[in-house]
Amino acid sequence: MTLHDGAAPRITVAIPNYNGARLLRPCLEALQCQTFPDFDVVLVDDGSTDESLALARAVLPSIRLAGWPRNRGITAAFNECVRQCRGEAVALLNNDVEVAPGWLQALWEGLQANPGVGACASKMLFMDRRTINSAGDSFRGNGTPANRGAHEPDGGQYDQPEYVFGACAGAALYRRQLFDEIGWFDERFVGYCEDVDWSFRMQLAGWRCLYVPTAVAYHWGSASGGGALASYRCGRNFINIVLKDVPPAVWRRHWREIILQEAKLAFDALRHSREPAARARLRGQAAGVLDARWTLPDRRRIMRTRRVSDQYIESLLA
Repeated sequence: MTLHDGAAPRITVAIPNYNGARLLRPCLEALQCQTFPDFDVVLVDDGSTDESLALARAVLPSIRLAGWPRNRGITAAFNECVRQCRGEAVALLNNDVEVAPGWLQALWEGLQANPGVGACASKMLFMDRRTINSAGDSFRGNGTPANRGAHEPDGGQYDQPEYVFGACAGAALYRRQLFDEIGWFDERFVGYCEDVDWSFRMQLAGWRCLYVPTAVAYHWGSASGGGALASYRCGRNFINIVLKDVPPAVWRRHWREIILQEAKLAFDALRHSREPAARARLRGQAAGVLDARWTLPDRRRIMRTRRVSDQYIESLLA
């Protein structure tokens, strides 16, 4: 097939990239096999120092390139991906993901058939093709996000379309208009859980997320992340989401669970304090508390504009 060239396509597939030359070829080649024809591809480079840009052009000459010379973090790259969208929807795709031929078609059909849906989540499998990475995102009453089905064998238990809390931005489709309506990914998160925060705000604004099991993507998993930095940002951003997005009545019902969970995470980190990731988790939790200087003002603004009941948000909690 020939990728879209000329008039604005319906979908822009946007790939954030940082030193991903070793990953990009199979990612881009999978896009060339899509059954859905009306899309273009943009690579947003987050200050790579490897051969990513040259490789991308060699594999996919029609690709558009954007980005900046210094690394700014995945959340800034996600936002630039959205800015680069020329059509009705933007598909975000990590550079360590390979998608099945019907991936984009399935996501587009899910979005088109459901006007109240703002995002569609893929069925993400680990690259062994037997275990689940994510069947959409969930959010627990104890204030922690999770990938539905993570590390479970793929035995058909997630083979039905259904509404879920949110989509993992590693392979998801979004209505472009929503970013103007509810805001962009919060770049203060830098990386990790920025998609969870956005999903929470989407739900509060009255939009829903549809899990599309026929949109299959294969993920290497932490191929360009992980380690102590991930522990720090998760420690911080879990708290940021709770302070920023959880409605007052839901907070009053679950505050004991939330505080107990954070205390458990801190205690576990203290027990393993010789490990860099554990120390990073503690620093992240402290930073999340200090970030209340901006999360609480944001919270007041978000709560003033929400359109759904506390009961609806309660129904989303895993």
